[in-house]
Amino acid sequence: MNKKKYNDGTIEEEVLEASEETLDAEINREDLPEEMTIIGVRFREAGKIYYFDPVGVECSVGDNVIVKTARGSEIGRVVIPNKTVKTETIVLPLRTLERKATQNDVERHEQNIELEKEAFKICQKKIREHGLDMKLIDVRYTFDNSKLLFNFTAEKRVDFRELVKDLAFVFRTRIELRQIGIRDEAKLMGGLGVCGRPFCCSTFLSDFAQVSIKMAKEQNLSLNSSKISGTCGRLMCCLRFENDVYEEELRRMPPCDSKVKTADGVGTVCEVSPLTHLVKVKFVDKNENVTVKAYDADDVKVLERREFKGQKKDEEEESAEE
Repeated sequence: MNKKKYNDGTIEEEVLEASEETLDAEINREDLPEEMTIIGVRFREAGKIYYFDPVGVECSVGDNVIVKTARGSEIGRVVIPNKTVKTETIVLPLRTLERKATQNDVERHEQNIELEKEAFKICQKKIREHGLDMKLIDVRYTFDNSKLLFNFTAEKRVDFRELVKDLAFVFRTRIELRQIGIRDEAKLMGGLGVCGRPFCCSTFLSDFAQVSIKMAKEQNLSLNSSKISGTCGRLMCCLRFENDVYEEELRRMPPCDSKVKTADGVGTVCEVSPLTHLVKVKFVDKNENVTVKAYDADDVKVLERREFKGQKKDEEEESAEE
């Protein structure tokens, strides 16, 4: 299982979805065609996309399908229709599509959702009975009911062996308990961010990316942890996916302390605003009087370009965080 380590020393385990495990059989790519047809399937809203062999079945975006996974048969939704890609770009072996979901399959999936709600209540009761220091987050049945997966959070490792025995006795199926991190908890539970909108991770971000303090600095944000941290306590995901825009704009703009020529004369850049594409230029006259004016970045000519303050230090910090 992949793990992410943070500066505070905590380790967050990534949730492995249905088809992430691979088969043990070795694959000889020389025996395979140069190109293969794949489909992309999601098992959760905003979940990671997994690829399957459609075995000749034409699938469209939005189709419900039954696929073979490491946990058994699962129902998912097609988000990438039949697409031909080079075999060398695929992580093999590729699991296969069983069939398109029928109305009976969809109804069974809805029944499983109701069973999951009941299983959640029972598991919470069992946790209290065993006096375990853990918080149950999510319960999921596989489509064929061959396995029942419980996701939970806890500050420390939990000995849940007796709990598993109790749950197996009640549900008469394979039981799996998985301890997840707080970012995964936020993704599964959802909620509203400080911006007032639903969490990015639970609406459209399919995976968590590395976020660094350097990104907050480039976006001229306060480095107060309470201002740049999400509900989960980690740096906000939006710092990452908005960062590309800031980096592109900053490359086109003169850094602070650069000497520039404007319609009003030569001055020094004292502030840049990437989103508005404006730079503030400071002028000092013979009497040491200071004047600051704003210009469009395209209307100033750089005479002497400076590096961004602390750029080298920021890069070292980012490298340390990763």
